[in-house]
Amino acid sequence: MKQEGDDNGNSPEAIAMVKAVKRQLEDVMDPELPFLSVGEMGILRDVIYKNDHTICIVTPTYSGCPATDVISKDVLAAARVVDPRSSVQIAMSPAWTTDWISEKAREKMTQNGIAPPEGLSHDRAFLTGDDRIIPCPICKSKNTKLISPFGSTACKASFSCNTCLEPFEHFKCI
Repeated sequence: MKQEGDDNGNSPEAIAMVKAVKRQLEDVMDPELPFLSVGEMGILRDVIYKNDHTICIVTPTYSGCPATDVISKDVLAAARVVDPRSSVQIAMSPAWTTDWISEKAREKMTQNGIAPPEGLSHDRAFLTGDDRIIPCPICKSKNTKLISPFGSTACKASFSCNTCLEPFEHFKCI
């Protein structure tokens, strides 16, 4: 039988350590969207305490995301400021979804000229642009057109606004 404080993460010290690591990780930014934290993006799934150290659980936006290594290193470096024994665990299941992006992150995307994902993750219309009106994040016009379902990263599609004539990216629903 486990006793109080036996590596179960329920001791006051473990709870305080997890909270401190979570606070430290609030400043770890997504390298592809440097105005958003990995927490706001839903990439940082959790911080747990096990075997006398914190474990930061990270879920990449997709299995081949080239930013995963950078994110993992940044998360580990930040966590180790608080807990030198901290580790990072990559969790591929459940798969990351745009449903995990915070409302605050969606607002920041718009402020930075990226149309945030709209709708639920099971909506696959972004692949063809069919029945999909993506408002321009710059002028808010709905008179836009899909240029390419593939943008600067696999997570984004390229659009153009027919009103203000500005190109913009749309973070696809995944």
